[in-house]
Parts: sequence; structure tokens; C-alpha cells
Amino acid sequence: MLHEAEVPLTPSEPVRQVHDFRSGNEAAALAARDIGFHMMGYFPITPSTEVAETLSAMQADGEHDIVMVPADGEHSAAGICYGAALGGGRVLNATSSQGLLYALEQLPVQAGTRVPMVLNVATRTVSGPLDIRCDHSDIYFVLNTGWIILMARDPQAVYDLNFAAIKIGEHPDVRLPVIVAYDGFLTSHQKRRIDRFDDPEEVKAFLGEREDVFTALDAEHPVTFGPYMNDPDLINNKVQQSEAMEAAKRVIPEVLAELEIFSGRRYLTVDSYRMNDADVAVVLMNSAAENAKEVADQLREKGYKVGVVSPNVLRPFPCDEIRATLKNVRAAVVGDRGDSYGADGGNLSLEVRAALQQDPDNRTLVLSRIYGLGGKDFFDSDAEEFFFEALEAAEKGRVEVPFAYHGAYAGDPDQHPPKGLPAIKNEEVSRGMADVTKDPETGRLEVELKPLWEMTTVPSRVAPGHGACPGCGFFPMLRQAYSVLEGHVVVLFQTGCAMVTTTGYPKTAHRITYIHNLFQNGAATLSGLVEMYYERVRRGEIPKPAEGEDTTFIMVTGDGGMDIGMGAALGTAHRNHRMIILEYDNQGYMNTGSQLSYATPLGHRTSTSEVGKAQSGKRFHHKDTPQIFAACNLPYVFTATEGYPEDFMRKIAKAQWYAQHEGMVYGKVLSFCPLNWRTTDDAAQEVLQTAIDTCFFPLYEVEHGHTTITYDPDAIGRRRTMAEWLGEMGKTKHILAPEHADQLEAIEQEVGVRWRKLKIKHEHPEL
Repeated sequence: MLHEAEVPLTPSEPVRQVHDFRSGNEAAALAARDIGFHMMGYFPITPSTEVAETLSAMQADGEHDIVMVPADGEHSAAGICYGAALGGGRVLNATSSQGLLYALEQLPVQAGTRVPMVLNVATRTVSGPLDIRCDHSDIYFVLNTGWIILMARDPQAVYDLNFAAIKIGEHPDVRLPVIVAYDGFLTSHQKRRIDRFDDPEEVKAFLGEREDVFTALDAEHPVTFGPYMNDPDLINNKVQQSEAMEAAKRVIPEVLAELEIFSGRRYLTVDSYRMNDADVAVVLMNSAAENAKEVADQLREKGYKVGVVSPNVLRPFPCDEIRATLKNVRAAVVGDRGDSYGADGGNLSLEVRAALQQDPDNRTLVLSRIYGLGGKDFFDSDAEEFFFEALEAAEKGRVEVPFAYHGAYAGDPDQHPPKGLPAIKNEEVSRGMADVTKDPETGRLEVELKPLWEMTTVPSRVAPGHGACPGCGFFPMLRQAYSVLEGHVVVLFQTGCAMVTTTGYPKTAHRITYIHNLFQNGAATLSGLVEMYYERVRRGEIPKPAEGEDTTFIMVTGDGGMDIGMGAALGTAHRNHRMIILEYDNQGYMNTGSQLSYATPLGHRTSTSEVGKAQSGKRFHHKDTPQIFAACNLPYVFTATEGYPEDFMRKIAKAQWYAQHEGMVYGKVLSFCPLNWRTTDDAAQEVLQTAIDTCFFPLYEVEHGHTTITYDPDAIGRRRTMAEWLGEMGKTKHILAPEHADQLEAIEQEVGVRWRKLKIKHEHPEL
């Protein structure tokens, strides 16, 4: 049996298409290629990252010419897209969850200035606590930003609705940005058969040219975008924006009808299934509605008159269509994959209720249910329970439980999760593994370490048995640091591999106080805790520690956190809080699948800087983060690697002293990642040694502005070529090919320039 939405309205022949087998993310990327967007600003976040990854792989093979601009965070990505759209071209982005919320401040700006673009959202639960699976809590936050929101139930719909989004958003009566939202993992990653358009010229003709009503690139006709508005003007502007959204209610069905003629596939603003004579219904969005349709068929065979309603458009909300569809329905369960806390229903439920209230003849009983949060499975049995709840309400003529969470367990107050690992006693980790003294003449710190074998007797602050990849360099690095640190330690991990692999409710690998915050705000969070600690000590609420026994506060972050979180980290540095920022640099966003970061070197292969006939890895040099922080006048900045443990431990001992006595410390540690560097698990020592010997990653420290190189391969005759290091990793071997000689030369020149500058600073401390 065909769904009602699949029955064609016209006999017109659709354009030529070919079969494919794709996920929702891949479908979004294919649509982007076929549309021919001018630009994509992006930042990786699970589960939407695959859109940019797929486009990067296509770009490397010369399949499209979309300009892909990697941002330092979702907020910047939104700004990039807004600026690009102001230039009059077609613009694309993809994000999810916290990324969408981080960009949220920019969304009303773009809608309010009436600048179209397309944003694909792989819907995901909003933290905290952190969870990366599907629900609709992220998309619900966007409802009042002024963006049109289309809901795509499967990969085919993701593909098709991207084309509809272009025509809807660019319509002269609308001129609004458009979101295409689909379920994270359930649609974003599950592969289904799709039909895609085969002739780019037919696609181009269907879409038409983007009309430049206003553009920031027309010097002959200068335009002011986003002027300051006084009170009477702003409300008038909002009226126009509201009228544009009202116009969209007319334009959307028109565009969907055009899309049907073009593709042969029908999309309505509200998808109704077996609703012609339905007594009861369930109202669900996206993938869950497909489950419910199968259950509806089964219950129909048993004599129950049930149906399924699924909005394909969330903004503007299809009030008229909802009222018409539920006109004769006695009871309906509205399921929300996100709660509007305190409102006795999620946003879909509240809007369905509001729509029905406008019809005085409608007597539909509405039951609000919250389901599937955090990717909790929605099985056929769950849909069946919704149907029977609606049938029961219809039979009784009343709703006994108007609002409830479905499939949830609120907890038993008499039951508690198992306790974490036993705390480490202060005396266990206060063993004097490093003796730190201050030179009275130079003001510099001197460190004397105990033999390295003695370090192994210090109890680990992280339990063994973590979930990291074999050969991961993070844990040897952290073990080395923890072995030297004295006394109580409070650690904050920004989102990343280390965070994910050491915590999983209700378990934890941390034997010390551990905090997580999202990686755009970890430094600010920890700085607040530091200041609270010292203020409570000042007030006598916490005992004043003895000299050298202050709690040490450490933020652990990957290099990705030093992209998206750079602003917060620099603010923390300028305020000079007494804490340590410890960055493990594995040269990419490894937690989300090895996308490029600003720490990824030139030419290196990542999943968003692919290698092919049209592209050879990352297109720009990596940033010099230690020098950036050194310019903030911190008391201590250093570089290190787990491959040189003694050097690293000396620097950690200094870092703790400075963090307890003077202010903030920043340390950057080159950390081995065999999976994404494409090496064997046991290659860490060789690869890290070569990185140091090439001077790509020099070991040095900046102490009160004085630079000291702590390992000089030139001085001991161990200097090696960049080609030797690049040849040791699968992600960089392509650079050694003759056709990439210019790229290799550019890398060698940049490394040489940075090394020479560093040596000059070493030789001239006043610099």
C-alpha cells in the first residue's frame, strides 16, 4: 500500500534520475553538489559532520567547486554563512545539537535581515549531561528565530527538501533562510535507496537563478544591512518578517507541487496516513512516524480505525492543515522528542493544541507524550501503546493523563548509582617527585626530578581500562603529568576523546574531582571555580592551605578546543587565573572522526581536507598556539611530548608551581594518534622523535617572557628532514609525491622560519 504522500497528483513525467544507496548526510551532500552552492561554512559536530566530510571527498576528486570554509566554531560558521549570503550567492551549512545552540545568536540576525541560505540539521539531544544521540530538543530552540523549518523523514526527503529549501527561501515574497532537519543517526547515518537527479542542467533550470534583491557586493548601489532601529521601526520590521513567514505558508505548497512534477515524489506540508476515516491518530515527526505507519497497518487489519499525522513543515506551523487533518479525530497522542519544561508538553504538542483551539467545532482529545530522548529507541510496541492510549481516551471521552514521559524511569530514591573509585589520599600523591626551587638571581625555576622509575610508584589519578584507541598518546601524557603533580588536583575536561573515553554514566575513570563543559567554554568555567576557591579561602569558609599545598586546577583540552574555545581561553589568560591549560595536540578533531583543526599542518589529510586529483590535504598552515599564549604575558608557557617524559615532567613541575603562586600556565603537548595519523599502534616513539628532530614541533619554554629551547637537534647533530617525518605517517605520505613538491617546499620553509625565530628568541632573552 502506498502512503498518501506518495500518490502523484499529475501524470507529468519527472526528470531522468538514477538509483543510489545513501545515508541522510550523504543525501544532503549530494543535494549540495547538484544545487551547486557557492560556499559552505562549517564546523564538525556529531552526527552532522558527515555532510562536510562527503563534500570534502567529492571536492578532492573534482566533483564540485563549492568553496568550503572551515570555521573555528559553529558561531563563526554561522557568521561566515551570513556574510557569504550577503554577497548574493547560495550558501550551505550543516550542524547539530550544541552546535546549533552555539550558532543561535546569529540565526535571528540572518532571518531579520531577510537573507536566504540552507542549513541542514541532524537533530540531536541538547546537553547536559552530554549525549550525542537523537531527539528534537535542538530544533525546538530554533522555532522563534524566524527560520523556515522543513522536516525530512528519510534520506530521500533530505535530498529532495534541500532543493525545495532553495526555491522557498529565495522566493521574492519570502526571502528567509531555511532549515532542513532530519533525525540524527536514525536518518543521518542509516542508508536507504534514493533517486537523485542525473542532469545538472535540468536541476539548474528547476532552481532558476538566485535573484539579487540586495547584495553587499554592488558598489554602485550601496546598502546598509542591519541598521540600528528605534522603537517604532523595529516593530514594523517584525511585522514584515511575520508577513514573509505567512507568505511562506502559501509558497511552500506551491514549491512542493513543483518539486513533485520535477521529481515524481510528493511532499505535503502535513503527511497524513490512513486518516480519511480515522477515529484516533498519533502525531509524530520524522523517522518515528514511519514506525507508526507500519503499526497503523497492523491495527487496521484488526479493525481499529487509526492513522498517522506527520508535519513536514515545522515553521511556519501548518495550523490549517493540522485542523483539517484532525477534524473528525476523537483522540490523538502527540509525541515530542523534546520537552518544553514546565509547559505540560513538548513544542509540537503545544502547537497542535493551539491550532485545534482555534476551531470551535473541534473536539479532539489531545494526549501529550515525551518519548525517545537521547536516542532512546522508538519501537513498534511504543507506537502501538500510543494508539491504544488514544483509543482508550476516545472510548472514555476524557483524558486521564494529559502529559507524561513515555518509557522513562524517574528513579528510585532508595537506589543510588554505585560509588566511584575511592578517592586518592593527599599523602599518596605528595611524595616530592620534583623539587622546585627559584633561582634568586634569575628568578627562573630549577627542577630536580626523582628517577623516572620512582614515578611509577605514584598512584594514578585515572584508573586503567579506559576506552581509548590502542596506542592513544593521551593517557601516557596524562600519567606522566599526574605522577609529578603534588596534592589535590581538580580537573576540567573539555569535550573530546579524553572526556568520552573516561566517563560513561554511572561509571568514571577519575579518582579526583572531574568537571566537563563544552569545549567552547571550559577555560571560563574553570576560571570561575578558581576564583571561587580563593574567595572562599579568603572568607575562611575553606581552610587556608599551607605553602605549596594549594589545590591545583587544570583544564585538559584537545587542539579542537583551542579552536572553538580560543576566545574563552585567551580571556582566561589575560585575566591570569591561577590554573593550567594543558592541550593535547593530535592535529585534528579526532573525537568526531579526524576533521581538520587549525592545528592540522599544511597538506595533512583529514576527513575534511581529503586528498585527490583536485586537492591535496589541508590548504593552510597550522597556528602557533604556544606563541599566541606567550604573547599574553603569562608567567609560564611550554611545549612537550610524551615521547620525552623527563622534559615533560620538569615542565609540569614548573607549571604547578607557577599556577599556585603567580598565575596561568599554558602547555601544548604533541600527542600521538595512530588511528588518524595512519600508523601502527606502537609507532609513537619513532614518529614523535622525528617530529622533534625536524623542528616541526620544537621543545621549549617561555618563562616570564624568556624563551629557552630545551631540546636542540641542530646542536647535537640530530636534525632530520621534513620528508622523513611525513613519510612515517599514512596521512602525509602523499606530500612526498613529485606532483606535490611545491607543498613540501612550503612546509619546509614555514618550519624553518618558525625555528629560526625561536632560536633568535633563545639567544636574545629580551625578545
